[in-house]
Amino acid sequence: MVVFALLLAGCGKKGPLVPPESFVPAPVSALSVEQKEDTFYVSWPAPGKDEGGRPLTDLAGFRVYRRPVLPPDQDCEECPTAYTLIRTVDLDYPRDVRFFNGRYVLADRDVANGVAYQYKVISFKKDGAESGPSNRVRRTKVAAPPAPRLAATASATGVLLQWEIPPVTAGTVAGAHVYRRRGDDVSTLVLLTPTPISGRQYEDLRLERGATYVYAVRTVVAVDGQLVEGAVSNEVRGKLAEPE
Repeated sequence: MVVFALLLAGCGKKGPLVPPESFVPAPVSALSVEQKEDTFYVSWPAPGKDEGGRPLTDLAGFRVYRRPVLPPDQDCEECPTAYTLIRTVDLDYPRDVRFFNGRYVLADRDVANGVAYQYKVISFKKDGAESGPSNRVRRTKVAAPPAPRLAATASATGVLLQWEIPPVTAGTVAGAHVYRRRGDDVSTLVLLTPTPISGRQYEDLRLERGATYVYAVRTVVAVDGQLVEGAVSNEVRGKLAEPE
């Protein structure tokens, strides 16, 4: 009778089996790469779920891979030696990888002019389980535009910035980006112009009286449909002039 009772206890209803691969992180999405000066900035958001759609709570880090893009008759995306691991990002000790505006940002300076590079990212959990590869992104490194020369004139209503852009060697000038911070507090640095200013001047009217602001400008060029931001200008300071 005891044996019979144990057999009955083992015949309970069970749920559907969950394949182990559904517990790995979902692939990273929206991987992107931008060029600023001579550096590629590779950025991506962290996956929030695993492959099965459950919240991901034990994400440990990322592995960032890069490969040079070869001519079509030589290129091999799936070859085992195509990609090189350029960084393992440990979320407990991310070192120089920054987290900004919901994205991790890696500065890759080991890139050469005229070479196209392709990137992918794989995330991993604390138990070592890896995601599938992210979307791939590629970019060709070009010679960045030189720094503009910047000047500022203050008035009782704002600060007028004016700059000169030197000749560029690659692409066509799309305009300039204007940056501002409050005094020497780098944490207040903001981009005032989400799209490049096509002219050669910009007036900042959103100022607090008595505060000193520091400005800088970068030339933006368009190359093969992509924007490249150049070297930073000299810094200038400005504040609202006292009304007469």
